[in-house]
Amino acid sequence: MLRARLLALAAAALTVAAGLASRAPGLPGFVHAYVGDALYAVLIYLLLRVVFPVRRVAVAAVAICFGIEASQAWHLPALDAARATRLGALILGRGFVWSDLVCYAIGAAAAALGEGGVRRIGAAMAAGPRLNNGSGPGPSPR
Repeated sequence: MLRARLLALAAAALTVAAGLASRAPGLPGFVHAYVGDALYAVLIYLLLRVVFPVRRVAVAAVAICFGIEASQAWHLPALDAARATRLGALILGRGFVWSDLVCYAIGAAAAALGEGGVRRIGAAMAAGPRLNNGSGPGPSPR
């Protein structure tokens, strides 16, 4: 379980780097508009996996992202002051955009599917090679 948490934390650090890189000048407009938001949901998913070592955190990640996006429609002085800083803008965002909700759902789903794929690959590698005994599909042994 500790190994899974450490892997999720390492993946979260890589996700932060990728998210910051998605804002680099010279990238296509859709990358600036959508990729960072999807990666934000991936980051929330991974951080939830670090704290809660259960498999089904995608819905919680989307709910948190939706809540943060909804908070961007409220202009409370404390929130606006936090958003005026670089870190506050990265965490809380600046303005409500409907398309961000789609990006969050896609990002969390991609994180969950990706984790499932990694788990299956890891389980297959741990099981070792399977030999065909002639009972299943494929060429029969000679």
